[in-house]
Amino acid sequence: MTQPAELPGRPREGAIDGVATPRARCVLAPNPSVMTLDGTNTWLLAEPDSESAVVVDPGPLDEGHLRSVIGAAEAAGKRIALTLLTHGHADHSAGAARFAELTGTEVRAVDPALRTGGRGLTAGEVINVGGLELRVVRTPGHTADSVCFHLPADRAVLTGDTVLGRGTTMVAHPDGRLGDYLDSLRRLRSLTVDAGVETVLPAHGPVLQDARGAVEFYLAHRASRLAQVETAVEQGHRTPAEVVAHVYADVDRSLWPAAELSVRAQLDYLGEHGLI
Repeated sequence: MTQPAELPGRPREGAIDGVATPRARCVLAPNPSVMTLDGTNTWLLAEPDSESAVVVDPGPLDEGHLRSVIGAAEAAGKRIALTLLTHGHADHSAGAARFAELTGTEVRAVDPALRTGGRGLTAGEVINVGGLELRVVRTPGHTADSVCFHLPADRAVLTGDTVLGRGTTMVAHPDGRLGDYLDSLRRLRSLTVDAGVETVLPAHGPVLQDARGAVEFYLAHRASRLAQVETAVEQGHRTPAEVVAHVYADVDRSLWPAAELSVRAQLDYLGEHGLI
């Protein structure tokens, strides 16, 4: 999921666990790994004067974590009214069905298999819960079902795995596609320019205060990696494994399987555009 890199706008190292913006509180799941960084950031969202809250990405099927999210809401005087998923990877969604049981909420997601109430998520849709406004931004690429949630009142965007708080994400081939991912990054860049988004609330890693800088970094990083992959192929590295060993030699080998998924997506992209 992640590759080592330095992102702009990172205020501090490590996990975020607690209040991030006036309307967003993070409850960190206890599932740290090389793929999930410090763990999954489960986001509890609510208007300060509202009794209703929204949860984004309940996280893994960990009873203690799910109850901690409910406890955080109760401590803030909130009732969880809706559950949303940024995408279907298990570290975000495996606990969703159980969370729905515990809270009596509907789970909304792009993937019908992950929903509990039947309703999906539509690009441009405005979700309003207790006065909290969230706008659905379709951002396929990391996975086909990936979405982000624009929180206009806080000039923030919840990016799931599309933009992380540390390092860069993978394109999960074959479900994820590089062309889609680049389009999604450009869509997020437009939010920073046209809608004044300043803050990234990621699903892994710390909050980023320079949203535009982070997205620009991701676009530049992808362009650089794509050029490296193209050069590797020209030099005779034909298989995805060979390209990974050449291009990602500076990356921890534990991340090479994830890197290979991105390389496969990059090779498909180069082939589709007649570049290899």
